[in-house]
Amino acid sequence: MEALQNLFGLSGRTAIITGASRGLGRAAAIALNGAGANVILIGRDSASLEETRTLLSDPKRSKIFEADVTNDDLRKKIIADVTRDCGKIDILINNAGIIRRDPALEYSEKDWDEVIETNLSSVFHWSQDAAKEMMKTGGGKIINIASVLSFSGGVNVVAYAAAKGGVAQLTKALANEWAKHNINVNAIAPGYFETNATSALRKNPERSAQILSRIPAGRFGDPNELAGAFIFLASSASDYMHGHIMTVDGGFNGW
Repeated sequence: MEALQNLFGLSGRTAIITGASRGLGRAAAIALNGAGANVILIGRDSASLEETRTLLSDPKRSKIFEADVTNDDLRKKIIADVTRDCGKIDILINNAGIIRRDPALEYSEKDWDEVIETNLSSVFHWSQDAAKEMMKTGGGKIINIASVLSFSGGVNVVAYAAAKGGVAQLTKALANEWAKHNINVNAIAPGYFETNATSALRKNPERSAQILSRIPAGRFGDPNELAGAFIFLASSASDYMHGHIMTVDGGFNGW
């Protein structure tokens, strides 16, 4: 039992989680806090962040920052504050993301720019700043949230699919450069989960049926079913894993 705790336990480690207000980010916060980590919850809605905090096994080991992940000044301030207050950053989970749906021919420049900036560019900038601190303290874990649409493309989500494809390749590129610094950069590619992002799909009987027909598990995932993947990639159990994109998708069979 002690050996397993040493392998998967996160006691004393500090994790920054973006998009922790709800959905997959909330599930990550609950999982890592339950495994012993101090969790830094970042999101644009402080009320929802407070709700996440109430669900933690030890809310005292948490801190909230209300911030848009695309805000450069706030990102740098949060990184500096966490480093000063906690001594180091051990784990970064780049989860924050948005989705805009429209046919590619009608997709607006504004929607394209906002999705790419939030879902891809911010992942690089948060990783870059966190990695600089991790290198000073012996390494760390960076976990990016990709998607099954990183591989299959989807329909009417051209910017989202492009960004998530970029996240998958960014993960590999950063892993290539930073593995020698004892920084593990990996990603989780979730399938269709019960989140705000899939709400419209789940409410559309025809579209929902199409998606479920391609999921051998026969259902949308519960965000808490990602707990094991989060803990594994954040813990010592994944120390020799670099640049891997872990699919957790109920067996999703592409588009």
